[in-house]
Amino acid sequence: MQTVLLVDASEDLRSVASAIEEDGFSVTYSEMGRALEGARAQAPAAMVFNLLGRPDGPAIKNLLRSPDMPAGVASVAVVRSDQLANFDFTIGFDDFVIHPALTEEILARVKRAIYLRSGVEGDNVLRAGELQIDLGNYKVAITGRPVDLTYKEYELLRFLATNRDKVFTREALLNRVWGYDFYGGARTVDVHIRRLRSKIEDGRHTFIETVRNVGYRFHIE
Repeated sequence: MQTVLLVDASEDLRSVASAIEEDGFSVTYSEMGRALEGARAQAPAAMVFNLLGRPDGPAIKNLLRSPDMPAGVASVAVVRSDQLANFDFTIGFDDFVIHPALTEEILARVKRAIYLRSGVEGDNVLRAGELQIDLGNYKVAITGRPVDLTYKEYELLRFLATNRDKVFTREALLNRVWGYDFYGGARTVDVHIRRLRSKIEDGRHTFIETVRNVGYRFHIE
């Protein structure tokens, strides 16, 4: 299940949480000062920032562009209309919502931002050519045929596919998929990649590329 992290959520933004959860996401909360910590711990699909009355500036830009920010996290800002004239659109938000906004609009913009970042569609299914990853039900299919994956194989595929075209070292994959407290070596990644390829790839389908002397990336033509 994907997570949406609400940052400095006001009471009316918190009321949106139930609609987000009903759409298949989990919702968590964080203060602005601990937003990066929350993102690292939860690796959310999206972060929604309450910027009402808050001047945008270097601190938020540094947060979104921090090398410690998990890859592929979508970001949506909630602002007032009178903030737009001075709003710095170079900060790095994927989208923004003008407050007050309907719950449906906020949800739609969050889902659109996630799709633009990861390719995940509104039904919480990531489609990459003939490969389908049902993120809500932990199911994978290729050309309509179900694929039986172990939990780690699924998590590895999900992470790479939601960060398509980004190259990850073996060490980065160990940290993101197995966790910072995992003591296995880089060969663990190679073994799982090989098994994953044997299950989802054939002469017509190639999804995971080896980047020599670096690591792996998910890519489709």
